[in-house]
Amino acid sequence: MGWNIAMEQERPVRLERRLSAIMAADVAGYSRLMHHDEEATHSKLTSLLAEGVAPAISEHGGRIVKNTGDGFLAEFPSAVEAVRAAVQFQTRIRELTAADAEERRIAFRVGINVGDVIVEPHDVFGDGVNIAARLESIADPGGICISSSAYDHIRGKVGIEFANCGEQTFKNIDLPIQTYAALLDGLYPQRPVGAKVPRSPPRLSIVVLPFANLSGDPLQDYFVDGVTESLTTDLSRISGSLVIGRHTAYTYKGKPIDLKQIGRDLDVRYVLEGSVQRSGDRFRVNVQLVDTETGSHLWADRFDKPLADLFEMQDEIVSRLANALNAQLIAAEARRAERSLQPSALDFYFQGMALWNKSWTSPHLRQARSFFERALGLEPDNVEALVGIALVDAAMAGVVFADDPCRYFAASEAASMKALSLDPQHALAHMALGVVQVCTQRAEKGVAECERALALNRNLAEAHALFGVAKMLLGHPEEMEGYVRDALRLSPRDDGAHRWLCCVGLAKLCLGAEAEAIEWLRRSIKANPNYPVAHFVSAAVLALIGKMDDAVAAKRDGLALDPAFAIRRLKNVWLSDDPTFRAGSRRLVKGLHMAGVPE
Repeated sequence: MGWNIAMEQERPVRLERRLSAIMAADVAGYSRLMHHDEEATHSKLTSLLAEGVAPAISEHGGRIVKNTGDGFLAEFPSAVEAVRAAVQFQTRIRELTAADAEERRIAFRVGINVGDVIVEPHDVFGDGVNIAARLESIADPGGICISSSAYDHIRGKVGIEFANCGEQTFKNIDLPIQTYAALLDGLYPQRPVGAKVPRSPPRLSIVVLPFANLSGDPLQDYFVDGVTESLTTDLSRISGSLVIGRHTAYTYKGKPIDLKQIGRDLDVRYVLEGSVQRSGDRFRVNVQLVDTETGSHLWADRFDKPLADLFEMQDEIVSRLANALNAQLIAAEARRAERSLQPSALDFYFQGMALWNKSWTSPHLRQARSFFERALGLEPDNVEALVGIALVDAAMAGVVFADDPCRYFAASEAASMKALSLDPQHALAHMALGVVQVCTQRAEKGVAECERALALNRNLAEAHALFGVAKMLLGHPEEMEGYVRDALRLSPRDDGAHRWLCCVGLAKLCLGAEAEAIEWLRRSIKANPNYPVAHFVSAAVLALIGKMDDAVAAKRDGLALDPAFAIRRLKNVWLSDDPTFRAGSRRLVKGLHMAGVPE
């Protein structure tokens, strides 16, 4: 008898377990909302929980186990009731927030899973809870994501269709989880009933397939393979890119190719393929960029080079390809982003960069900045968006679009410094800081930043042009042309080439070589007729050499692009104390006055 009593006293306390439907929910972008207005956000969230969430959970037999600051964890005895409650309060919250500005609107993400959990009065534990939390993290704002265990219980019982989103792998969860997204009217895009929604390949994901040797000479394989390998390495320097390693890519060498299948096999969005052919003393390289989801050709180009130093030519071809592809990939991703119903920070970044590449007029730059700001609204520490803002603000000040350049330069420097604190190896962030330093009488420091940028990314053509600008500000305008030729060698069709050509025109003006200045400015305008600075500098040079009709026409073209331009903007930007540069600036201002540009 005593023995039995002892055994009963030593028996461990039995944990309560039960099969439950677990709902995890939180507010999308809560940190951003609180940063914008703490009190209003807290008050609005409290009201939504009381008016929308709590009644729906109670009505469907659930209980809120605990609050988690910006969200909550709830338990239901039925998966059907859990989903019905989620649909009810998501619909109600949408009604209650319909009048709110988009950037201040509160929206919940919801994850639901059915699992065996450990139950305590004020908490629940176990993988069943963890999976619900992971599902919530991948749900769209205003949406509901459920596991297959929940889907099996609710299928055909809740009056709502779900899209099959495929298997997802979650941190600290051993096996992949099959997931489904609710197709809620107004919250999710309407898809055909039962349609499977495949997981999209990563952004900027690409494989460089081994280039084909069309020369018929096996001895040229080393050159062809060298182009492929170097291009793979250089593309990986594009910020945010995912480039499949060359060893994997080479498994496709010499085999029949189905580009869509390669995309599925390697989970990449783009394929770059090409060929190299030798004919006499020349090489021809053909390349094309293909979208693996549609099989469509996005871009193609051809390079013809004389056979000289093969390795030097290889470097030049690879640099040109890398620069061209960078711009093409950004443009392609920006087009995808325009179609996104719920754009991410990366979507906004690509749209901003596409505008940055397209045109440097005040409206375009301001619109580009707005996209970068929206990216930061979603992700305050997004390095790419910070660099985008740094570049835009420097351009607004240094290219004479703003009346208060000091404010823009300061904002640009702050953004680039923050970006570098988050990612010290970001080449473009170093270049952005270099731009500000060059334009604020710290040219030598700016040159050092550009050198650092090129050490991190040898293909950064704009950094070479910036070297030339620094030399011009330091009193050596004769060196500008050489640096721009270096930039053009790396990226002859660069979206920024017109700006570099315009800088050479300005340098020639400083040297008193007006005829050469006119030629470089004509090339700039031909490369991009929508760059107002080139028209204004042309107007000044043409007026100085007595071609007044042409000068007035150039002024008119410039004002059509930038009606607010005025000479005082030039005077507001004190880029250098160097006598040679200041003398050139005075000649520029004199020519603008002669052409009739407003003071």
